Amino acid sequence: MNAIPNRRAVLLGALAAGLATPALARTPAKNIVLVHGAWADGSCWNEVIPSLQAKGFNVTAVQNPLTSLADDVAATRRVLARQDGPTVLVGHSWGGVPITEAGVDPKVTALVYVAARAPDAGEDFNALAATYPTMPVRAGVVTTDGYSWLTQDAFVRFFAGDVEPARALALFATQQPIAANLFAGKTTVAAWREKPSFYAVSANDQTTNPDLERFLAKRMKATTIELPSSHVSMISHPKAIVDLIIRAAG
Repeated sequence: MNAIPNRRAVLLGALAAGLATPALARTPAKNIVLVHGAWADGSCWNEVIPSLQAKGFNVTAVQNPLTSLADDVAATRRVLARQDGPTVLVGHSWGGVPITEAGVDPKVTALVYVAARAPDAGEDFNALAATYPTMPVRAGVVTTDGYSWLTQDAFVRFFAGDVEPARALALFATQQPIAANLFAGKTTVAAWREKPSFYAVSANDQTTNPDLERFLAKRMKATTIELPSSHVSMISHPKAIVDLIIRAAG
C-alpha cells in the first residue's frame, strides 16, 4: 500500500533537487567519447580523462583528422562502434559539429558541448556566427597550401588565454592544422534535437563569441553552466567539465 506514495515522494524530491525528467529515464552511461576541435588534438582532454577514469568510466579521445566534416564524423563513428553500451558524446569547439551528426547513434544517451558549435541540420553555421562580433583569435589564422593554423601569439593570448603559459605553449606545439574549408561543412541531422544536451559556456572566450554559445545552449534547451574561462575550459576548469560530463552520464 505504501509503495506508490513512497515512489512519488522520491520522484518529487529528485525534481525539487533540479534533476530533469529525461535524466531520470536514461540508462546511466559508462562510456565517454571526447571529440576535440580545430587547432587541437586528443591530448587537449588530458586534464579531464584521469578524473573520469578514476570514477570508473571507459574514456576514449577521438583523433579527428580535421580534413573535412565527413572525415571527422567517420573518425567519431569508428570510436562509437567500439563502445559496448550507453555512451556520452562530448565535443569541444568544432568538435560540436561531428557530435551533432554522429550523435544520433543509438548508443549515445547524451551530448555535451564545451564552448562548441551546435548547428541545426543543413544550417550555414558560418552565416549564423557572422551575426555576432568577430573574436580576436581570427586575426591570428594563417593559411598555406589549403591548411590553416593559429600563430603562437593568437594561440597563447586568445585561444588558451587563461592557461598557464608553459602549458599553453605545449598545446600550441601540438596544434593540428585544419583544412581551410573545414568550417564550410554542414550537418544533415541535429542530434541535439532528440538527445538530452548539456552546454558549458566560456564567458571569457576570445575564439567563439560567448553570446553565440549562449544562443546555441538556449536553442537546444541544454542544461547549461557558464564558466569564467577562455575557449579551452576543459583545460583551465577541468573539474567543472568533469562534473558536467558525469551529470550527463546520469
